[in-house]
Amino acid sequence: MPLYTPNPKLDLVLERTVAAPPAKVWAAWTKPEHVVKWFTPAPWVTTKCEIDLRPGGKFLTHGKGPDTPEGPHVTACYLEIIEHRKLVWTTALLPGFRPGEVGIEMPAITAVILFEAAGSGTKYTAIAMHRDEGDNRKHEEMGFFDGWGTVTTQLEELAKGL
Repeated sequence: MPLYTPNPKLDLVLERTVAAPPAKVWAAWTKPEHVVKWFTPAPWVTTKCEIDLRPGGKFLTHGKGPDTPEGPHVTACYLEIIEHRKLVWTTALLPGFRPGEVGIEMPAITAVILFEAAGSGTKYTAIAMHRDEGDNRKHEEMGFFDGWGTVTTQLEELAKGL
């Protein structure tokens, strides 16, 4: 049984085989000192990351662009964690499962990140779940595939070196 079956009308899916084993890709996703090295598409940089890896725990990153001030990039709450297999977090909730403010520019998402052994690498699946088709389309038009594709390449380069 799959860990999650995407809804093509509401979910954006990026799937790739990365050249690092699941344990290393997992570490790249769950250690703040690693996340800051890959999470934002260059030339943007991730300047801060906080992780409390438990259901209800915090996933927070701050980012900075070439001509922008530093600010929050993602503030999310972990919903589900299966070590080396699955991470689920949402920007619709703050840590502790508290309701949060949904930003105007970026629609709220629930991210499902799947890690599956594939030979010496990892079948890596990143799914952005949306409330409705409009939010799904808006996120795609904002550059989901380019942005998440770029950071997946950055993630792979980091994970290979761990």
